Amino acid sequence: MLHCRLGAATAVRGTSVALRWAMRTRTSLARIGLVGALAFAAPGLVAEALAQDVAVTEPVSEETLAYFKTNCTSCHTIGGGALAGPDLKDVTKRRTREQLTKYIQDPKAAIDSGDAYWVKLWNDARGVYMPTPPGITPDRIAKILALVDAESALPKSRFAGMTMSDRALTPADVERGRRLFEGADAMKLGAPACIGCHTVEGVGGFGGGRLGPDLTDAFSRLGGRKSVGAWLTSPQSPTMAPVFANAALADDEILSLVAYLQDRSLVAGGRAAGGAGIFEYLAAGVGGLAALLALFDFFWRGRHTSVRRAMVEASRR
Repeated sequence: MLHCRLGAATAVRGTSVALRWAMRTRTSLARIGLVGALAFAAPGLVAEALAQDVAVTEPVSEETLAYFKTNCTSCHTIGGGALAGPDLKDVTKRRTREQLTKYIQDPKAAIDSGDAYWVKLWNDARGVYMPTPPGITPDRIAKILALVDAESALPKSRFAGMTMSDRALTPADVERGRRLFEGADAMKLGAPACIGCHTVEGVGGFGGGRLGPDLTDAFSRLGGRKSVGAWLTSPQSPTMAPVFANAALADDEILSLVAYLQDRSLVAGGRAAGGAGIFEYLAAGVGGLAALLALFDFFWRGRHTSVRRAMVEASRR
């Protein structure tokens, strides 16, 4: 009797397993048939669907993380609030992937199209257009959006923004920032002094470098301490990014530079730095050349005397 019951139970279990396997096989075949039909009828639709699945399910690569950190974090956070650009947390719930892809590829064209959402972002950024990220492609955008989705789902994203001290900035901070800006104090990791490429109100001499923009109003233009600090943490410009890739600024250096830029903005009251213009540089160059030639003539004023004397005496013989 016991053997019969065991045999019956075994048979039932075997039948159940077989039924489950059959159902799974049938479902899989149905899915394969559906995909095949779609691929035959609308291959573009299948490609788009697969791309959407990849954007959601693929693990985020180190290359995508590095690209986002280098090119996006100076203006954006994920869950840390707006900087120079908007907070990207849950951005794919506010705009479709197609809309975001078009915007990232050509921000100016998207804004100039009159779309109310993009125009509002442009106004919030004080009329500054977002630069097109270097080397951007639709595939890279899909991976970046997948990264944003993954980070948005976390309690706190690793890209929520830098943690900067909110203590009151002191005159000592301003003075140290000035010394760092002008190169009187060296950066800890060897980053170049700001004055090599930039100028601010109050810089002596010829007013600093001209390769980069005037930073007198950078504090107010970028939106305050947090935005300026984020930019200094990860400069995005094509000139600065490779220079600071292996020579990042320390947190205390960033705080001091922020203090100095805030002070320069308050002193200038929104004006650009005076500095020297092209005429002043040309005048200084011409004047310097004339002074150098006069100096050479003074020291070499007797350079032909001995030669001429010998020729005159020889002609008299």
